[in-house]
Amino acid sequence: MNHASLSAAELDAITDAAAHWCMRLHAEDCTAAERTAFEQWRSAHPLHAEEYQAMREIWATADHLPRPELAPVVPFPVKPAARSRALRHYAAAAAITLLALPAGAWIGWEEGWLPNSYEHFESSTAMSQVTLGDGSQVELNLGTELRFMNFKDERRVTLVKGEAFFKVQHDSQHPFVVRAGSGQTKVTGTQFNVWKYQDQVKVTLVEGSVLVTSDASDTGSGYRLGPGMQAVYHKGDYEPILSQTYAHDTSLAWRNGKLILDNVTLDQALPLINRYLEKPLRLADGSTGHVRISGIYNTTEVKRLISNLPKVLPVYLTQDKQGNTVLNRIALPPAKG
Repeated sequence: MNHASLSAAELDAITDAAAHWCMRLHAEDCTAAERTAFEQWRSAHPLHAEEYQAMREIWATADHLPRPELAPVVPFPVKPAARSRALRHYAAAAAITLLALPAGAWIGWEEGWLPNSYEHFESSTAMSQVTLGDGSQVELNLGTELRFMNFKDERRVTLVKGEAFFKVQHDSQHPFVVRAGSGQTKVTGTQFNVWKYQDQVKVTLVEGSVLVTSDASDTGSGYRLGPGMQAVYHKGDYEPILSQTYAHDTSLAWRNGKLILDNVTLDQALPLINRYLEKPLRLADGSTGHVRISGIYNTTEVKRLISNLPKVLPVYLTQDKQGNTVLNRIALPPAKG
């Protein structure tokens, strides 16, 4: 199968997800909803099933490995120096064996490609605050999912979806990296926000400094942000777009449970609205996207906002074949003359 269209960051994310699902499906508290979500993930792309099968095989192997009292050495069929896709299989899957084997002085840990801890966090209908294994504090917006792995040479977070505010525990020798979409944000200790919607990512820095790149595979470069700056990138961008936030920027209003739309077009508002909806709101055409909207809304009541839009904007609602709500602009009458 040709996977040339997928970036290194996307391949890593799939391997990471496969390891996560392998652990969850073997856990006693795995729910029916999680199993349904797994089936949806596995069928979404042929590579998902391929990666998951590799994880199952390694899980089965780990089950038969001896459990010595001394720290074990786990043999890998790929040399540590070879950073091939096969190595990603074994490096990610080795995290699974942490459940089956005692912790110790792993060869993988010493080489820097095996984490010594793995954590998964998810918020659905309520915001939450969590503490990562390194002591860093994270606030999760509604509908957010992230994973944390601690490697010898870096602390790594994968923001699967949603939005999170990070207060990173300072460690100059142990960088903190957040992977989101096609890029990543790298820090040693600071406060910043990362929002991911589809293939768009926005990083907002509050305190300290961060290094942002739109291509996570290019680890040797990036753009440094200072406090009050933002970086936005999409998949395929050569570099992120940098900007300075204004005095009344509303990017972090979600931390107070608010969605603030300050005279923005519906084109700009939809990504901010859709992150709180199970089914995305759509625009009928380009002219509808030019309609402007303002207002302050509770993030837990965004569904009510949709039904009220025709009361405050020149639009009406329809549904497409997928059951998504569609906004249609009401045409203005022709000018008399």
